[in-house]
Amino acid sequence: MAKIEVEGYNNFNTAVSENQGKTVFALFTGSHDANGRSWCPDCVAADPVIEASLSKLPMDSVFIKCSVGDRAYWKNQQNDFRIDPKLRLKSVPTLLKLGEPQRLEEEQCAKSDLVEMVFSED
Repeated sequence: MAKIEVEGYNNFNTAVSENQGKTVFALFTGSHDANGRSWCPDCVAADPVIEASLSKLPMDSVFIKCSVGDRAYWKNQQNDFRIDPKLRLKSVPTLLKLGEPQRLEEEQCAKSDLVEMVFSED
């Protein structure tokens, strides 16, 4: 399993295109400040749960952790993450498998049983 961390919409799309043909899981989270803390409390709660579950990912998959920007950018209803027809993000954190309908949003991302369900192959 490869783990990639990116900041912003364009970097996310670059990481996805560089991993074309692979199973891609993505976590969208609030960006971090100089102290390494996200402005998003649900993201802070979800981070350790998701990190602990990464071992459940399929071996040949790619995990992209994408910071969506600061709070002001995220709150803009016209930001790229919200209007992209393939993503249509409504909240952070959001965990999803690209191309699949199931996703976890907000406090769901801090529940290890749900995270592992998204990560398990089927």
